[in-house]
Amino acid sequence: MNVYDFDNTIYRGDSTFDFVLYCYRHYPKSMLNVPRTLWFGLLYALHLKPKLVFKENLYQMFRYIDHIEDLVDEFTYSHLDHIKGWYLQQQSPTDVVISASPEFLIQKFCKRIGIENVMASKVDPHTGHYDGLNCHGEEKVRRFYEVYPDGVIDEFYSDSKSDTPLAKISKKAYLVKGNERILWK
Repeated sequence: MNVYDFDNTIYRGDSTFDFVLYCYRHYPKSMLNVPRTLWFGLLYALHLKPKLVFKENLYQMFRYIDHIEDLVDEFTYSHLDHIKGWYLQQQSPTDVVISASPEFLIQKFCKRIGIENVMASKVDPHTGHYDGLNCHGEEKVRRFYEVYPDGVIDEFYSDSKSDTPLAKISKKAYLVKGNERILWK
């Protein structure tokens, strides 16, 4: 099986960042959360709070959005053109996507393009609270083996060195830079 990161790998850009901006445009009330986001962003930048705390506080904006499931539907439909062509050309039914972005967002994208196997950060779309750890680094490996105890990754693709733990357990790994795939060293 082939395993892919999502953001900046098969999706052009960062889907969470794009979704946050989309929320601000379509639900300006969600901007009431901006001061909280800036405060916790500063604390994270100063290494006074972990990334998970920053993200949970960013996602508090979801409380201001009525019918967030409908908004996720609209957003993913309007951003399908961000899925990279090289991925669509090599896509396989056994592909797995593992992402640190919210699962409710990534699953919707993946469902639209035919990817059934998705692991991502479990975030409540109504409250912004995490259920468990951010799906990042070693946590991606743990989740992979939780679902596929004897799983073998033939090829792994990511844009980030933070995914080195997954690259290490793969037969082949590629760093993705734009549309270029470079053998991971």
